[in-house]
Amino acid sequence: MRAHLSTLVLVIVAVVLGVIAYLKDPGLPAIGARNGVSMLAFILPRMVPAILIAGLMQVLIPQETVSRYFGRQSGFAGIVVASVAGVFTPGGPMVSVPFMVVLANSGVAMAPLVAYMTAWSLFGLQRIIAWEAPLMGWRFVAVRVLPSLGFPVLAGWLVKVFYQE
Repeated sequence: MRAHLSTLVLVIVAVVLGVIAYLKDPGLPAIGARNGVSMLAFILPRMVPAILIAGLMQVLIPQETVSRYFGRQSGFAGIVVASVAGVFTPGGPMVSVPFMVVLANSGVAMAPLVAYMTAWSLFGLQRIIAWEAPLMGWRFVAVRVLPSLGFPVLAGWLVKVFYQE
């Protein structure tokens, strides 16, 4: 099995950081490894069901439906619907990224994918409600969100215009 370039880069960065940590203090790599295993123990129970859900969605959502609403022929409406879906997708990257992989494998065009991910990144409703509004206030949320409302649609449209699938 061939390693992906991203895996290779991650391994190289981990080794380099391990060497730097060792040179700073020989005990630091072990502490860093324990911290990493602790994070893995926290993430893994969430990631496994998220990936299973993504796989099940891939077999449960008819590809014709996905293609109709988000395929190459979906046009501007597909970009807008994908943008709205991105806003309302709950959870962090462990939910949205596997879901995006499902969409990509089910025939979604690049423009709606970009619109979806841009909307999720900018306007994740759960993040706004749970973090931004309580910590920064609704005024901050409004000042941040209102000027950027069109970005997901604009990003999707730019992909549609300039990227040939």
